[in-house]
Amino acid sequence: MVLVTTRHFDSYTAARTHFRDLLDMAHTGRVTTVERERERFAVIGGNVLRAQLATLRPSRAVVAAEGGGWAAFLPGLPLSGEGDDLDGALEDLIEALREYAQDWNERLLNAPNHRGNWAIVTLVELSDDAQLREWLRSDELSSAR
Repeated sequence: MVLVTTRHFDSYTAARTHFRDLLDMAHTGRVTTVERERERFAVIGGNVLRAQLATLRPSRAVVAAEGGGWAAFLPGLPLSGEGDDLDGALEDLIEALREYAQDWNERLLNAPNHRGNWAIVTLVELSDDAQLREWLRSDELSSAR
């Protein structure tokens, strides 16, 4: 006998009543949704979403040796990092990414020139520093020499 568990909840109340089932279905990787006021929301595990965002949105980090140190930045974003060595520049860039994610969630999400950065912010929020470092280094770092 196959037990079929609901994956699509037609109301907030149904989702709340079956919250454990909702999370269990999302945990298995199945498409799981909740509808509320005619809008459908997807429920997905944070690790799954983080991995997909990292794959779909490569960092394209650019690094450059300058003035006896290193600089790192992400084209198209108002962020940069500096350090005595490459690792230091990447650590500084990770800190800048974390500050940007906080600012984005607090006030920048509706600004026209920041609205499209949801994927980056979500990736940052779902990643630890090691994961962000790996993401920044996953492309062959572009060198602006």
